[in-house]
Amino acid sequence: MKTIGIIPARYDSSRFPGKPLVDIGGLSMIQRVYNQAKHASSLSEVIVATDDQRIYDHIKSFGGNVAMTKATHQSGTDRCAEVIENIQGFDVVINIQGDEPFIDPQQIDLLTTCFEHPQTQIATLVRKVENAEELFNENKPKVVLSKNGEAIYFSRQTVPFLRGAKKEDWLKLRPYYNHIGIYGYRVDVLKEIANLPYSDLEAMEALEQLRWLDNGFRINTAISNHTNDAIDTPEDLQQIMQKYFKS
Repeated sequence: MKTIGIIPARYDSSRFPGKPLVDIGGLSMIQRVYNQAKHASSLSEVIVATDDQRIYDHIKSFGGNVAMTKATHQSGTDRCAEVIENIQGFDVVINIQGDEPFIDPQQIDLLTTCFEHPQTQIATLVRKVENAEELFNENKPKVVLSKNGEAIYFSRQTVPFLRGAKKEDWLKLRPYYNHIGIYGYRVDVLKEIANLPYSDLEAMEALEQLRWLDNGFRINTAISNHTNDAIDTPEDLQQIMQKYFKS
């Protein structure tokens, strides 16, 4: 099985324009993600997929692998699908978030192991919710798992709802899982899901993976214990700097 890691990176983020190029302790965010991904032993190749010349030139400047993609893509999945249409010889694609500069390479390797099972179509990571702040935070999507570890549903609300139980007791009564937004796909499946029409569940929750479930695709999961630090806003960057670069 030959696996490629693709890092989608666009410049025009609504909450933090230009964030792939922001400086984090002497390296850009996108270079840090790229370097971390290169340490994943499961990846045969790593490539950044962008629609911006500034990002493209920056990746080239440090010797990274980069592809220019269309500006019209609505998701990182769509950007990955364009890249894989032009690259042959891979069985699995890992879609790596471009705003997690300290992603653990072992997470990438963990996700890749899901594809050792030939029936796996799509895979993603989850992490057990540890406290009430996470449990009821709508910015941290939850995922409900079946007994065999497949994702049943994703939501920004806290699911499942425990009828008759006080909310402060929910974590004592059952495990809840946050979704970690790194995906893996078999190449043929990636090409299929990139052509699916937008779904109503996806629109309501603003979670693209619901489109795949809505169309009958299965999503396997692996449980990670690592907490991911994503940078969505300038405030997130300040917190990252304080956490990793205290003087």
